[in-house]
Amino acid sequence: MTGHPIVARLYDAVMAVPERTVLPEHREALAAGLSGRVLELGAGTGAMFPYYDERVELHAVEPDPHMRVRASERAADLDLAVELVDADAESLPYDDGSVDAVVASLVFCTIPDHEAALDEVARVLRPGGEFRFLEHVRGDGAVGRAHDLLAPAWHTVAGGCHLNRDTGELFRRDDRFELLEYETITDGAVPMIRGRMRRLDERGRLRRALDGLPGL
Repeated sequence: MTGHPIVARLYDAVMAVPERTVLPEHREALAAGLSGRVLELGAGTGAMFPYYDERVELHAVEPDPHMRVRASERAADLDLAVELVDADAESLPYDDGSVDAVVASLVFCTIPDHEAALDEVARVLRPGGEFRFLEHVRGDGAVGRAHDLLAPAWHTVAGGCHLNRDTGELFRRDDRFELLEYETITDGAVPMIRGRMRRLDERGRLRRALDGLPGL
């Protein structure tokens, strides 16, 4: 069995205060109004599970077996039906266009190849489906430089988390999506971003490309 057993055992305790104070409103926003087949990337210990309602056919992937056990226990405690799969975000076991929404909550920091993961999000989402995210990102100025300095050690002790990733830039520049909502949250030591993006079909991508041409 691989993974990070110590991180899995301590994660909920370490996150207890933000999960009571800062994160609930953001998790509620991620789940608000969702219906149909929803895929959560990197479910961890199942912190998002209490926020989904009965309209959702919930699927979740989590490659860490220790986290997956805790997520399964949480789902059982909530009497929540969820298809919890052992899979990496870079290689999702779902067909093209088979998912209505994808949710990522504090997970892109730990994905080894985060660009490949976004490719997979785009692949499995149906045209018009939403990608919703809550992620921490590299800070600006002195805070960002401190993140750069701490990143190698943090990666080792925090289960592979990349403290200084600029995930927001990766999301914003992707022309397969239309950015619907984007918010930067800077009231903590580590800034976070929260947003929603809609998967474009080929016609939508072409229309957006043409709109960006000068003189058109």
